[in-house]
Amino acid sequence: MSITRHDRSAAEAGITTAEYAVGTAAGAGFAGLLYTLLTGRFGDQLLERLFDHVMGLLGIG
Repeated sequence: MSITRHDRSAAEAGITTAEYAVGTAAGAGFAGLLYTLLTGRFGDQLLERLFDHVMGLLGIG
C-alpha cells in the first residue's frame, strides 16, 4: 500500500510549526545573549576599540 501525497503532508503538518518554534526560541536566546554582552563592560570595550581603530585608519585619532 502506498502513501499518497495528501496523506504524507497531513502526517507532517506539525513539523514545520515545531521547526519555527525552535528557530524562534534560538533566535530569542541569541538576541538575549548579544544584549547582555553588548550592554555590559565587554560591549563598552568593544565599541571603544572599534571606534579607535576606525579613527586610526582615517588618520584622525
